[in-house]
Amino acid sequence: MKKSVLVLAIAAAFAPVLAQAEAGDWVVRVRAVNVSPNEDSKLGKTVNKNVANVMNPGAELAVDDNWIPELDISYYFTKNIAAELILALGTEHDVSIKGDAGGAIGNQKLGSVDLLPPTLTAQWHFNPDQTIDPYVGAGINYTYMLDRNLKGRAGAINGEKIKIDSDSWGLVAQAGVDINLKDGWLINADVKYVQIDTSVELKSAITGRWTKIDSLDINPWVFGIGIGKKF
Repeated sequence: MKKSVLVLAIAAAFAPVLAQAEAGDWVVRVRAVNVSPNEDSKLGKTVNKNVANVMNPGAELAVDDNWIPELDISYYFTKNIAAELILALGTEHDVSIKGDAGGAIGNQKLGSVDLLPPTLTAQWHFNPDQTIDPYVGAGINYTYMLDRNLKGRAGAINGEKIKIDSDSWGLVAQAGVDINLKDGWLINADVKYVQIDTSVELKSAITGRWTKIDSLDINPWVFGIGIGKKF
């Protein structure tokens, strides 16, 4: 019996002190994230309807992906329930027309847009007392369009102004895992799906009026990996 107690005492003394979250804890995470748009565009159909019948109906706006740094601050209401404020820097994406090769407008790059997407989620942590702590979350996103101006560079829209018309409110789904280490440190991997919906307009060089040419759903997947510290 004495030997068993001694063995347990020695094991406890040398066991790693994990960064177990408790009610009232703050966690700051720094991630490198890839913002990968999962866009849905009806450019060709909308242009043909609202402007002129000059495009392939299957033509779309394409938005490329980008890597950016991300800062996240979490507060634990209980050891299982946390709220996370996600403060990513502006993410810049090239915007192009695809699917209109040989058409009056043609495939072309229109420029780039810069998006600022602060996000708030509520999370459920399944194993906050264990080394591996998976979690799921859901919340809301507001995307502010920092740079929304584009321009036609070829074909029938050469030189004409194009803009992202509106900012966006949308829902967010999240899943991830914290790997708890010593002294409050952790390693984190995370994925989010973000609803970002907006309208795209073109200013006619002839009439001077802005006309809607697309309802663009950007809806990116955001894949991240980083480190964090509990306080």
